[in-house]
Amino acid sequence: MNRSLIAAIAAASLSAGLAHAAPVTYTIEPTHTFVTFEAKHFGTSTNRGRFDKKSGSVTLDTEAKTGQVDITIEMGSINTGTAPFDGHLKGKDFFNAEAFPQATFKSTKVVFEGDKVSSVVGNLTLLGKSQTVVLKANHYGCYDNPMLKRQVCGGDFETTIQRADFGMNYGLPFIPNDIKLVIQVEAVRQ
Repeated sequence: MNRSLIAAIAAASLSAGLAHAAPVTYTIEPTHTFVTFEAKHFGTSTNRGRFDKKSGSVTLDTEAKTGQVDITIEMGSINTGTAPFDGHLKGKDFFNAEAFPQATFKSTKVVFEGDKVSSVVGNLTLLGKSQTVVLKANHYGCYDNPMLKRQVCGGDFETTIQRADFGMNYGLPFIPNDIKLVIQVEAVRQ
């Protein structure tokens, strides 16, 4: 082989390696990440609450358009702003936090539009039952955080679940089955 051909093969191999970015891992930043829910109360007002303790990670490969999202939610950290209501929601009628202390979301597919995440498909496990859900991105972006000196990516993702699919039947049909979940997430590049 002549030197020109060897140099061309080496250059092609090098540029092919540079064109594919490695996956990047981000850790969920808990002070800017909230998991909230909304449920109609007897078809009138909307009850809202959030879970104060959550953790997880996000891995993205923007070149390959792939990723992985893992989120763990501590069910005993529910917060509606009203302690008696929180107690009822933690109990056996709803989240049964003593028997099922955590809910999890594990992605099976991250969908991109260009370089931005547009949705995340995965399995939500709640009360020991798993259902496939699609978290649609309403907003998504990344920025260089001037305080952390690292890249942060995040957005607002939402879906609507049927609580009966997870065995949460209390109050049906008077308290509706549809529950809107919103995951506002920011994650810091590691």
